Amino acid sequence: MTLSFFGTRATDTVSPLRAGLKARIAACLLAFLCAAGALSSEDRKFSVATTWHSFMNFGEEATNIQMYEFHFGYQITDKDKVEIKIATWKLFEPLGIQLWDSDHLMKESSYYPGRLLEYGAGLCYQRRFWEGLFGAVEIMPMAQTYLDTDGDAIKNGFRLYTSYHVGYRFEFLRGRFYVAPQVHLNYWPVMTAVPESFRQVENSPWSKNYVLFEPNVYLGIKF
Repeated sequence: MTLSFFGTRATDTVSPLRAGLKARIAACLLAFLCAAGALSSEDRKFSVATTWHSFMNFGEEATNIQMYEFHFGYQITDKDKVEIKIATWKLFEPLGIQLWDSDHLMKESSYYPGRLLEYGAGLCYQRRFWEGLFGAVEIMPMAQTYLDTDGDAIKNGFRLYTSYHVGYRFEFLRGRFYVAPQVHLNYWPVMTAVPESFRQVENSPWSKNYVLFEPNVYLGIKF
């Protein structure tokens, strides 16, 4: 294969050493996949999951919150699981508008004068009650950056975000893959350093510091 670097040309040939290294990496990966496939559902202690929101970032820019969320879990016991959660989103309206409030949810009159970028990492605890039925608690400190209509940062803030979940996990392919529909309550007792222009929207009577009965679906793999 011939490559060009700043006007010069060089020829890159695959050496036996490089070919051998690639073969070893492929063999190790194959061995890992075979070992993972031989595990029963109970033996798979680790998991990686995301929410359906992570696949919904293709809408109009004005209402695209660019949300990405990932969970890295470990099954402590048959019923108890802990996770590290990382998430980010870019809000165009307050998070505390209830889902049934059709007068304000997704209405331009309720939009921020810009965007609110939030990102953080937190901890989750999940308890299985019966079969796939579970409850979970998540807590995540979040850094905030307030952006004006031009996308320029105007102030930094902080939110302490918590959520409380009830759901049911369905497993497939001998427990390798799972889908967990659920409903949760979101509550943030702390939200600091809100700019005045954003505060006028946040302090509206229809904007709360909680959201009730939010539906969600988590998709995950176990290994």
